[in-house]
Amino acid sequence: MPRFYVEKSICMNADKAITITGNDVNHIKNVLRLKTGEVITVSDGEGTDYMCRISSISQDSVVADIEDVIKNAAELKVKITLFQGMPKSDKLELIIQKAVELGVYEIVPVMTKRTIVKLDEKKAAKKLERYNAIAKSAAEQSGRGIIPEVKGFMSFKEALSYSKSLDMNIIPYEEARGMEYSREVIKSIRDVGSLGIFIGPEGGFAKEEVEDAESIGAKCITLGNRILRTETAGLATLSIIMFEIDE
Repeated sequence: MPRFYVEKSICMNADKAITITGNDVNHIKNVLRLKTGEVITVSDGEGTDYMCRISSISQDSVVADIEDVIKNAAELKVKITLFQGMPKSDKLELIIQKAVELGVYEIVPVMTKRTIVKLDEKKAAKKLERYNAIAKSAAEQSGRGIIPEVKGFMSFKEALSYSKSLDMNIIPYEEARGMEYSREVIKSIRDVGSLGIFIGPEGGFAKEEVEDAESIGAKCITLGNRILRTETAGLATLSIIMFEIDE
């Protein structure tokens, strides 16, 4: 079922119908070619879904009558922040898309010691705008109750500072302890409200970065005997956690 996001205030103030405006009007009319009488889902972006039926379509707006209001069931009970070492090329676009599908709460691009990409402010702002558009599209496709935010670029030091507000942090690392310890760490995630996952760029983290992460309480885990690419490691970690904690 097609899904569209509107501001929570619009949903809260809606009595019997929700009015959709902006770019979604064109998408409804000219891309999906929806007609009056068809059913859509409108989300307030904060976990509440409104099951609606289109009652009118005009040049600038679409009005949809509310038929039911339900709590979105797609969100994980743990809010996961992916601290992704900034990769080369357009790899981050794929990572964002798939991470959103897997249930991530927010994504932070991190500039580490081994990050190759260099961005000026203008390029960074443009990329961030595109990244958030990708997150929104992936959220719509996967039926998410929220739109995960891709936050501004951070240095590794800034990311560590940000992560201190989370209940738990993990960092997959090729020199981490064995699988049994890693399984215990993954299982313990069920008991926390928020989690940070640190993933290195191409070439991985420098040893001193791992040590800095451990110094603030991050737990080093292994993902197995294979060396995973940066665009694989975070998604593999999210998949394992999603399977463990989803209800």
